[in-house]
Amino acid sequence: MRLATLGPTAGEVVGNPRAYLFRISRNLSIDHARAHAVQSHYIQPGLPAEIAEAKPSAELEVDFKQRIARLEGAIQTLPERQRQVFLLHKYEELSHAEIAERLGISKSMVEKHMMKALAHLRDSLVDLLN
Repeated sequence: MRLATLGPTAGEVVGNPRAYLFRISRNLSIDHARAHAVQSHYIQPGLPAEIAEAKPSAELEVDFKQRIARLEGAIQTLPERQRQVFLLHKYEELSHAEIAERLGISKSMVEKHMMKALAHLRDSLVDLLN
């Protein structure tokens, strides 16, 4: 499929189609092996599909919701700037440099705010970490 998509409209010319085909094949094999390794790490082989897709018990769902509520409460107790930095990094997935630019502070200051926020959250939620 990849080789077939190349052509005059794509603006690409393959000098050695056979070598290119082997390279595609090799890359796809590597991708497949990596995906299999990741999947086998999280799903035990031989388990029926319904076990892997089983819905958690009501107790686990309640526990999870309570933990999320505790985390949200702890985040709300952070000082404003630390909370902003933490949320931008963890929820909006911005880098420290992007956060620094957005908030008009140095990257070093962003790192300090993150360290303090994480320490505060760790201390606030220490009983959930065990």
